[in-house]
Amino acid sequence: MLFVSRKLRILFIIGALLFGLLRTNSVEAQITLPSQTSINDTLKVYAFIVDGDTIPGGRLLDVTVRTKMLAKWRKYWAEWTRLRNAVYVTYPYARAAGRIMNEVNAKLVNVNDKNSRKAIIKSREKELKKEFADKLTNLSVYQGKVLMKLINRETGNNCYNIIQEYKGGFTAGFWQTIAVLFGSNLKQVFAPNEDQRDHDIELIVHDVERMYGIRS
Repeated sequence: MLFVSRKLRILFIIGALLFGLLRTNSVEAQITLPSQTSINDTLKVYAFIVDGDTIPGGRLLDVTVRTKMLAKWRKYWAEWTRLRNAVYVTYPYARAAGRIMNEVNAKLVNVNDKNSRKAIIKSREKELKKEFADKLTNLSVYQGKVLMKLINRETGNNCYNIIQEYKGGFTAGFWQTIAVLFGSNLKQVFAPNEDQRDHDIELIVHDVERMYGIRS
């Protein structure tokens, strides 16, 4: 009986020692674990601050999505490209028209004699024909319509009024008839706040001006 009791005490002491050792190692492991550092225990990610909270985030790989363009969008971009090309071609002529009209009007100030006024206009007309006649005759009807819009934008007058002012009412009426036969109108005005196409023209003009550093 004494022998069994001694044996139980020895087993109890050994068990207590083992339990103590295991608990000590566990506590040491828990204490030293956070202090361990290596190149593999930290991941750097982008962070976003939302309402004061820092939220980790990342960037996924770019994905290209392709699909067939609907017919209405093909038509829209075809019309936009056609209009854009027309503005690029005709805008320099519209600016030149505005500049020349200002020059002519400056020369006509205080000139009341009808013949003198005609002489001033005719001399400038010859220069214009020499410089622009060939280029303007190569414009399409569509480009001519856009040019008339841009001239109105640059000068504040429609083409009918300009011709009437410098060449007389009969000539203006004649060219108005020709314009109507080709589906156009010399009296059309530029109204970007009312007409969608005029608004598109205005956007394209701004694009041209930014490209070439032109200030309106």
